[in-house]
Amino acid sequence: MSATVLIVDDEKDLVDLVRYHLEKDGLKCLEARDGETALQLARERTPDLIVLDLMLPGVDGLEVCRKLRKDPKTASVAVIMLTAKAEEVDRIVGLEMGADDYMVKPFSPRELVARVKAVLRRGLPQDLPSVQQVGTLLVDEGKHQVSIAGKVVDLTVKEFDLLCRLMKANGRVLNREQIMETVWGYANAVDIESRTVDVHIRRLREKLGEEQKRVVTVKGVGYRFDAEIDS
Repeated sequence: MSATVLIVDDEKDLVDLVRYHLEKDGLKCLEARDGETALQLARERTPDLIVLDLMLPGVDGLEVCRKLRKDPKTASVAVIMLTAKAEEVDRIVGLEMGADDYMVKPFSPRELVARVKAVLRRGLPQDLPSVQQVGTLLVDEGKHQVSIAGKVVDLTVKEFDLLCRLMKANGRVLNREQIMETVWGYANAVDIESRTVDVHIRRLREKLGEEQKRVVTVKGVGYRFDAEIDS
């Protein structure tokens, strides 16, 4: 079954362009021209991914992203944010609100398709689902679910992938370039910065609560997962 992408932008020409390229690659598309419509469609149709413009009439992209992450029905839907603003602060705020990735306008439609497919690919179930438990932390890849002390934790697609990648490194340190390549699927994209990884690490730690201590920063190198720390 084809994945469904919700395109949210008030510029008709841009929506038509993005839709054309996504459908050309076999993806199904939904459209919304404002934030309220986007939220309603997201709740009703639960798309696999949302391409979300930052500047929208009424409810802007940041607020839409925040509401998506607060709603259990849409909390795990992947979000790629589009912005005409190149300043780092805008991109970082978008990531902190829960976006999995961002692109700065104008962008290459082919690059957007590549990023959409990379995010969707990471969300596919594995042939041999694995369940890992460390302390009170339980990660079920088959169900794409994380729980702590029996309570389910809502992670975004990228947060889940990031946690799994760190755990599978078996204690080895991963630098930012390795994480971007394996989690985001592209290590050399010009506008993907190490700051992206840092923001996702911080958000992941916040959601892991008492188990956040297992995500260890190795200064000047990168991050590793410590399974040996006592809970």
